Amino acid sequence: MSLRELARVVQTSEVTVRRDVRALEAEGLLDRRHGGAVLPGGFTRESGFPQKSHLATAEKTAIADLAASLVEEGEAIVVGAGTTTQELARRLARVPGLTVVTNSLLVAQALAHANRVEVVMTGGTLRGSNYALVGSGAEQSLQGLRVSKAFLSGSGLTAERGLSTSNMLSASVDRALVQAAAEVVVLADHSKLGTDTMFQTVPTDVITRLVTDEAPAHDDRAATELQALADQGVEVAVAGASGGATNAQGGPGGPGGPGVSGASGGEGGPARQQRRDVPLPGPRRQVPGAAAGLRSAASLGEQPGGTERARVADMRRR
Repeated sequence: MSLRELARVVQTSEVTVRRDVRALEAEGLLDRRHGGAVLPGGFTRESGFPQKSHLATAEKTAIADLAASLVEEGEAIVVGAGTTTQELARRLARVPGLTVVTNSLLVAQALAHANRVEVVMTGGTLRGSNYALVGSGAEQSLQGLRVSKAFLSGSGLTAERGLSTSNMLSASVDRALVQAAAEVVVLADHSKLGTDTMFQTVPTDVITRLVTDEAPAHDDRAATELQALADQGVEVAVAGASGGATNAQGGPGGPGGPGVSGASGGEGGPARQQRRDVPLPGPRRQVPGAAAGLRSAASLGEQPGGTERARVADMRRR
């Protein structure tokens, strides 16, 4: 969006919006461009771990809770790099007899003190921005490996290209992780749905299941992408942002097709979830008066000392 359009939406000056855009970029919520701003990421830019770790924390927690329920005692799995997979690893520490192969230092650290979990790390060169091992050493160490499931995250997910990332070395290792697994589970919050980045890691037809969170009612892009993924046979599991009970929508196939629902387990390990089919909802309707709601919220911020906070909050919500 241009600065002029942003100023019109939040009803303030372009000079003020320019300052607010700088503040939002510092939080990793958008990228500045000449005369405007865009959603973070794009085809080539990748946020570092400090920025990612503070984004969508509630969503990542809910996704990790549901994903952990897909892992059974005694399984051998691979877990890729990322802040969402790090959250998953913290929950896997309670699964007895588990073997986890990973190229992520963050995942390995989360499981370091899990007495009942064996951690196998790949070789490779350390990529400091996401604490992952990449390169030929990592890929060669995965040759001949066979596990039941691969849990991966990425920078973007579309029905057309599948999972993608903005770094070539990370994409290459993720492809090697996928080749080692019988099933591929993608962990992606709703902000990544419909986002396409430079390097494809997992084609859509290879993805077994997507675990995501519930998108806001006005996010038609996420709803449309979920429907398109389900139409291509991806089982879509939607976790509640609060981390409580969750529902999942299976791919096409009608009654008897795959699907999961329920909540994660407690201290005794993740609870197995009862399987059932829940129809995937169609694209969400646009909420009438959304822009007006932003303006109303902005006007409330005109109280002394509240103008700038309300304006930045409005831009963050948008």
